[in-house]
Amino acid sequence: MLDLITGSVSDRSARGIAAAVSRLITSGQLPAGTRLPTVRAVAQRLGISPTTISEAWTSLTKAGIIQTRGRSGTFVLAPADPRQRLRYTKLSTSPDTLPLDLSTGIPDHDLLPSLTRALRHIGQAPPATTSYLDRPVLPQLEELLRERWPYSPEQLTIVDGALDAQDRITSALVRFGDHVLVENPTFPATLDLLESAGAIAVPIPVDGSGPRPDTLKAALQCSPVALYLQPRAQNPTGLSMTARRARDLSKILGGTPCWVVEDDHAGDIATAPAVSIGSHLPHQTVRIHSFSKSHGPDLRLAAIGGPASLLASITDRRLLGPGWSSRLLQAVLVHLLTDPASIKQVTRARAEYARRRETMLAALATRGVTASASDGINLWMQVDNQEAAVLSLAAHGIAVAPGAPFQVTPLGADHVRVTVGLVHNDFDHLADVLAAAASPQQRPAGARQRELSRNGR
Repeated sequence: MLDLITGSVSDRSARGIAAAVSRLITSGQLPAGTRLPTVRAVAQRLGISPTTISEAWTSLTKAGIIQTRGRSGTFVLAPADPRQRLRYTKLSTSPDTLPLDLSTGIPDHDLLPSLTRALRHIGQAPPATTSYLDRPVLPQLEELLRERWPYSPEQLTIVDGALDAQDRITSALVRFGDHVLVENPTFPATLDLLESAGAIAVPIPVDGSGPRPDTLKAALQCSPVALYLQPRAQNPTGLSMTARRARDLSKILGGTPCWVVEDDHAGDIATAPAVSIGSHLPHQTVRIHSFSKSHGPDLRLAAIGGPASLLASITDRRLLGPGWSSRLLQAVLVHLLTDPASIKQVTRARAEYARRRETMLAALATRGVTASASDGINLWMQVDNQEAAVLSLAAHGIAVAPGAPFQVTPLGADHVRVTVGLVHNDFDHLADVLAAAASPQQRPAGARQRELSRNGR
């Protein structure tokens, strides 16, 4: 076993050793249940420090490939059900059985612009594809994207949604054992993607202005390959990065090999300006702009803009798969971005989401509940106990997302995420229920009286 492992190692760095062992496990040469040699034995055979082997074992452990069982040793794990391993799948709590599902993070269908006129318009003069090697972006759409981009990217392309964009960027930038900086908390699917790549997620706390500069500066000591952040309507907190914070972060990141990956997932429904580190570090920043929440999840369209060297590798690799995102759907998006009625509807949706957030935040504040929802469609609410809060709300027919999947490391307090953008009315009643679930031992004053009033007593 020792000979098999050490003989497969050509790169004696921690990342190289972890990658070699990972390949042996994937190929079946190290089957589930295999006990690995000790750290000291592998280090002696390779003639390197035991610390390097420990780092490699840590990477494999975080990727769910091996497990250390104290004095019993370190063992290869059996492959888990992929879906059960995903943090992303843990956000919904039996929504099919609950009348009000606020766990989804999806936009309100009634606030999306109508596709009817766009589809009719495109049907009369559909874009023609003359070759499989045609440009991946319709020229008119690229022109519109460049007008709204917060800085001038060298190259743009269109992919099938923000997560598809993250997946392709991650495949291009991240290798097994790499350190990647991420906001804490952050979107669970981002953590799933990084874990699937074998990366080590390093948490960067956020405050009301964005990722904290002090923590970022300290985290650069681990030589990260990228920083993943959401510049506005951060999911789950709803916070947005300020222009000053973007400038401060760029001063820290400038001159380092660390890429900046910005996921502007809220897009046109965000009320905050489109601030970007790319305004200061354009050759180090790749930005994603999604149209799912503003114009429709089923459009499956997001734009990626950044340095030509990175974008070219993404578009070239895509030629060996789907090739391009449907030009028919791109034409639909062009119509939605230029049609006065559609523009008016998105503007109305942005204002309505703001009204819903502000109304619910104010109602919760009067009940002593700590929450944030500065932008977007989500509200991040502090609770005494996550599991108890989720169960309490489910008993009232309300599904919310538990906070744990959003956390890289514990935050010091439990939370739940509420898709407040789906709340149309009766904010006081919902605030009573949320407040009671947040802190069952401190039921807000007046809640009982409001309940009696609703029951006509």
